[in-house]
Amino acid sequence: MKKFIRALLLFFIPILVLAYPLDLFISHNLKKSNKVYGEYEVWNDIYNSKIKSDMLIYGSSRAWVDISPEILEDSLKIRVYNLGMDGHNFWLQYLRHLEYLKFNNRPKHIILTVDFNSLQKRGNLYLYEQFLPYMLWNKNIKDFTKSYEGFTYFDYDIPLIRYFGNSSKVKDGISIGLGSYKSKPFRIKGYRGNTNSWSKDLENAKSKLKIYKIHIDTASVTLFDRFLKECKNNNIKVSLVYTPEHIDGQKFIENKSLITNLYKSYAEKYDLIYLDYSEDSICLSKNYFYNATHLNKIGSELFTKKLANDLLSQQFID
Repeated sequence: MKKFIRALLLFFIPILVLAYPLDLFISHNLKKSNKVYGEYEVWNDIYNSKIKSDMLIYGSSRAWVDISPEILEDSLKIRVYNLGMDGHNFWLQYLRHLEYLKFNNRPKHIILTVDFNSLQKRGNLYLYEQFLPYMLWNKNIKDFTKSYEGFTYFDYDIPLIRYFGNSSKVKDGISIGLGSYKSKPFRIKGYRGNTNSWSKDLENAKSKLKIYKIHIDTASVTLFDRFLKECKNNNIKVSLVYTPEHIDGQKFIENKSLITNLYKSYAEKYDLIYLDYSEDSICLSKNYFYNATHLNKIGSELFTKKLANDLLSQQFID
């Protein structure tokens, strides 16, 4: 038995010794990729303490494609960064907030973009690849992603395990490390305007469902309330901003009024500025959208200018 254990150790110890440096090599270089819609770039700026901003923009993809930091900076005369996170509700947006605070100065202002999906939590870990280079022994990432269908217990704690089955990401990391693959930045200060024209996403959705009902996640609501309370206690000014939706998309949501009324109630509870653009004239034209819920570049620039003017008129900026 002792010989068997000794042989087993002699087999596994070299593997474990090599696993960690190989994990570091792949992860270090994978971070340089511009894939996963630029999420690596944003995480890098967070972990490298590069976000020197007075105002942050939180939210989903509707944040990072709808609001231009550069236009806000020009109008408001403060530094702005967009932390919008693709495809996820407030649950993982709060994770990004926690990681930001660990490595960067506390912001003075936060624009928290909200929509009908902000408090509805999905089951699968969309774009799980974005966490691969950062998740080893990271407690916050483990705590906030383990409730999704995605990673296993071993993925968080054992080097290299999470890369099994992710050969494309391993290949990207090695290619970048060997200098055979280079990528250009995907986002600028977390933002990227989309130049696509109107798609058939809404028409395709309607062909499958007559109407779409939002199911609010209780844990996300609790976290949302906790976040607003924390910001109030830390003197961080928050503005809730319901970004524009095309009118046809709004009609597809069965309980939209329930969602917007919930945001209004939190704005009243914490004495926040709540700006709802779902009835703005921009919502009547497909020329400003690439689908029912996301503005195109022309629309985002127009909207950001409106948002800047409204924030100034509401005296959101000190």
